[in-house]
Amino acid sequence: MDQYCVLGNPVEHSKSPWIHARFAQLTGQDIVYGKKLIALDGFVAGINAFRSAGGKGCNITVPFKFEAAPLATTLTDRARLAQACNTLRFDGASAIHADNTDGLGLVDDIQGNAGVAIAGRDVLLIGAGGAAAGVLGPLVEAGPRRIVLTNRTVGKAQALVDRHAALAREHGVELAAVALRAAGGPFDIVVNATASSLSGSGIPVPDSVLKPGALAVDMMYGPAADGFMAWAKAHGAVPRDGLGMLVEQAAEAFLVFRGVRPPSAQVLAELRASLA
Repeated sequence: MDQYCVLGNPVEHSKSPWIHARFAQLTGQDIVYGKKLIALDGFVAGINAFRSAGGKGCNITVPFKFEAAPLATTLTDRARLAQACNTLRFDGASAIHADNTDGLGLVDDIQGNAGVAIAGRDVLLIGAGGAAAGVLGPLVEAGPRRIVLTNRTVGKAQALVDRHAALAREHGVELAAVALRAAGGPFDIVVNATASSLSGSGIPVPDSVLKPGALAVDMMYGPAADGFMAWAKAHGAVPRDGLGMLVEQAAEAFLVFRGVRPPSAQVLAELRASLA
């Protein structure tokens, strides 16, 4: 059977093996999908070892997404803009195709699963690291009125804005970078792409960013998202964790791997039920 895996450090917590195994069952694909812990200084060696053992492709999680892009022989436009990849497909003896499906997963979850249209809305994206870089392009392509990036280091957010400026002009989207406490608002959709909940450092933006009834999405899930979701609910927003994004980005990666789009909504419902 064709072999795939998720590589990262840490990786033991990953739900990707269960998700991809379920996708394979539902689509009749004969694959094995595992998880591999990679030493922090051993990413390239880990990729080469998995490929040499017959691996056909892999998903990349923290902290290696920025290291994945330079290995690629071909990249999708969104991966090139993000300069980070979460999906590698090994084509033949030497070619590597790279993609970043995180943004598509977020957009699909917001619009398909949460039922909130992005077009014409005001969006706040908190953070400017690999997670934010991976989702900005697809968020722009969804056609909001404006996207504001806010980050502790404004220069890092501005670099992301500059890289996506042409795409934003093409789609008529206003794009700006501001400091955390100058985020402004209120916004229709607020996306937390930081690990603030996980680190226990509190919510990095003022309550005023939330429009009443706004959708507030933390890209984390499980206990790591609890702090952000409680804050959102307490201030009249609709909280949502990152579990839907996780399943939807995995579905896009499965499509890259196998050429088949799995039934992500069914798998998301099954996963939520199993974790309840």
